[in-house]
Amino acid sequence: MQYFETLDTPIGTITLFGNNFYLQEVHFKKLKTQAKKAPRKSPVGEAKKQLEEYFKGKRTKFDVSLSPEGTEFQKKVWKSLRKIPFGKLHSYGELAGKIGNPKASRAVGGANNKNPIPLFIPCHRVVGASGDLVGFAPGLAAKRWLLDFEGHNISKNRINFS
Repeated sequence: MQYFETLDTPIGTITLFGNNFYLQEVHFKKLKTQAKKAPRKSPVGEAKKQLEEYFKGKRTKFDVSLSPEGTEFQKKVWKSLRKIPFGKLHSYGELAGKIGNPKASRAVGGANNKNPIPLFIPCHRVVGASGDLVGFAPGLAAKRWLLDFEGHNISKNRINFS
């Protein structure tokens, strides 16, 4: 059974999709769907609750069961992304090094772009080596808001590391 939930957030409407076992997708818009509204005790219902807590400043870590579909390389990148804690950042190059392929920063960027479960797999916590805010599906304004919310000093789409 496929389930969905929608949530209005400071970065726009988010639609969550999943089944009885896993959260499978996060979209940054309201979508029409044949899926059923999620029961509160489902992974999708739990994901909505946890996102509400996150946006209220009451949660810094998600613990919903996830099942992203992708290549083995993408899954490796996404697993590494989940280890970036609230308030921390990595560059694409750093992330490539953490997965054992230091020259794969572009491929890491491609995997971030294909991330089907953003926020829960926090691809917004990856920036360019110079601190530039790059590559986030709902746009740089949303990425800037999230990183500011998580305590980073940002101006003109760049992290100020000082």
